[in-house]
Amino acid sequence: MPVCFDSNYTSDSRAVRAKLLHARPPAEFQQRPRKCITIGLINNMPDGALDATEHQFLSLLDVASEDILVRLSFHALPNVPRNESGARHVTKFYSSVEKLLRSKLDGLIVTGREPLSSNLRDEPYWESLTAVIDWAKDNTYSTVWSCLAAHAALLHMDGIGRVKSKDKHCGVFACERLSDHPLTTDTPLCFSLPHSRWNGIPEDALTSRGYSVLTRAPDAGVDTFVKQHKSLFVFFQGHPEYESDTLLLEYRRDIGRYLRGEATTYPLMPRSYFDHETMMALTALQAEAISRPREDLLADILTALGKSRIENTWHSTATCIYRNWLEYICAQKQLRLRGCKRVVKAPEIESLAPMIATTGTTSV
Repeated sequence: MPVCFDSNYTSDSRAVRAKLLHARPPAEFQQRPRKCITIGLINNMPDGALDATEHQFLSLLDVASEDILVRLSFHALPNVPRNESGARHVTKFYSSVEKLLRSKLDGLIVTGREPLSSNLRDEPYWESLTAVIDWAKDNTYSTVWSCLAAHAALLHMDGIGRVKSKDKHCGVFACERLSDHPLTTDTPLCFSLPHSRWNGIPEDALTSRGYSVLTRAPDAGVDTFVKQHKSLFVFFQGHPEYESDTLLLEYRRDIGRYLRGEATTYPLMPRSYFDHETMMALTALQAEAISRPREDLLADILTALGKSRIENTWHSTATCIYRNWLEYICAQKQLRLRGCKRVVKAPEIESLAPMIATTGTTSV
């Protein structure tokens, strides 16, 4: 079933959003299926990435949902720096977090953004973000914290600070599945996922505070981990939602910053990402840019990037993980609607599947 949009959106804005879903019209809740859930997306990405991030998550949820009807709503934190265009976009399509905090959701996804300060507590939106963290523990069945949002949640809840690496972890990294968990059901033992970050969380800091590490990239550290509150908190240091060209666009952006003198270090090429011919062309252009930086060299770099052939090696695994996440939310919702008073932990969900399958329709 397709993703549909929250009823708070006007017909015009919903039609615009439908274009992101292959021009299909927004689905309506005319018939309520057994599996019907509400998901919120708090999109904190910078102005230039707002649309792309919406498309990434819409597309991934759409393909992962299958027989689950997902009603999606967009939300914005106050005090996130925006230019005029970004502010207008958020005002038109997003609702405020203040409104969200007076309601409940079945699931929530919170994205990160490039920080303005080395201390996350100094970010202008820190207070509102921590309010969301505290709210999500009791008002969702599960919440996904992506990249910087994951680091912020760890710092707020358990005082776990992130550690900056010497080099940026950027590219498609081989990951290992470390333990059986409903979120990793049917995923390969080894798979690839994109990462794009300077900072990481030490694994021993997580395990000593009750977090369960599900996947790890030997060359980039912890990938996916969880902690059970009343809500299951899911943390991604990588980016399963990334589309084929996302790392390419980030690399192009960072090269532009270097050539304009806005950065002092030429960005590392994403690893295990470009084809051999593109890597050779970009390596030669990098040497030229470092020896004699000039902004007009960007045109040659764009030409080389335009000829690249990128294989999306992570899409099937990302779809599987998010499919499992949606199934987990459905299972928790069904169990609690049946009157189960305690929190059903993730490992128990599979054993309860036969009971869940017999449950009738739900209301939203």
